[in-house]
Amino acid sequence: MKQKIRTAIFPVAGLGTRFLPATKATPKELLPVIDTPLIQYAIDEARDAGIERLVFVSHPSKTAIERHVMDDAVLRRELKERGKGALARELAQTALCPVEDDVVFTMQEEQLGLGHAVLCARDHVLPGPVAVLLPDDLILGGQGCLSEMAEAYARSEAGHMVATMTVAPEDTRKYGILSVTGQSGALLSADGMVEKPEPEVAPSREAVVGRYVLDPSIFAALETQGTGAGGEIQLTDAIARSTGATGLCGLRFSGTRFDCGSKAGMLRAILHLASSDPEYADVLQEHFGAAPRPRSQAA
Repeated sequence: MKQKIRTAIFPVAGLGTRFLPATKATPKELLPVIDTPLIQYAIDEARDAGIERLVFVSHPSKTAIERHVMDDAVLRRELKERGKGALARELAQTALCPVEDDVVFTMQEEQLGLGHAVLCARDHVLPGPVAVLLPDDLILGGQGCLSEMAEAYARSEAGHMVATMTVAPEDTRKYGILSVTGQSGALLSADGMVEKPEPEVAPSREAVVGRYVLDPSIFAALETQGTGAGGEIQLTDAIARSTGATGLCGLRFSGTRFDCGSKAGMLRAILHLASSDPEYADVLQEHFGAAPRPRSQAA
């Protein structure tokens, strides 16, 4: 019987250079998809999956993330005094409480790669496997991606699990690619993964996106992991190195993934949500000549 996934790691120390100048003062994780910051979607997904401890690997320049994540009693009191009690209650429901919630902020002083960011959380995780969520990867759908992964992970024999989606051959160079050895429904068995291979040498078209469930041995692998693509410590390299001992599988999640680390991906996510909300019907009709779809039919 596998141990429960109790810890989620959120690597949020990146500079967000693709969104400059917007991210000069506002962390990219706080950029809104209509009215909800990216980080909030990731937090909600982790809480829905039953995660107990949330570890944010941040940077000293990004204090705004902690301010958003944690409860602000002063702001809520001011809203109540102005007759905005409903908004105050909404903020309380989404915020994390320093007393009731298990939240840790730790710093990644230098951006040395995703693998290094995960390693920075090592001293703060609870026993057992850990989840890693990249807020840039917004995954929308009925059941949260991490909840899907937790259910599949409990049934699988592998120690490491990654979320995957099938990409076009020419796009393999943009992702870590799973080396698939078998398939059972949405679960893919694998013997390794390759970071951003060219199409002609890619082991498959199953691209790894920003959700991971990792055996705790990943920290020992990361501790000795050298630099890889981009001169950074790559999480995918450490996973590949430890696959022989722990096992590896992929899960084709059922939701829709949006790369909100790019401007085009962020726009797609906004349009996706707006198209299923009648509140934006007039705006969409004005610009695109299309009425919104019911939320249950949104792609």
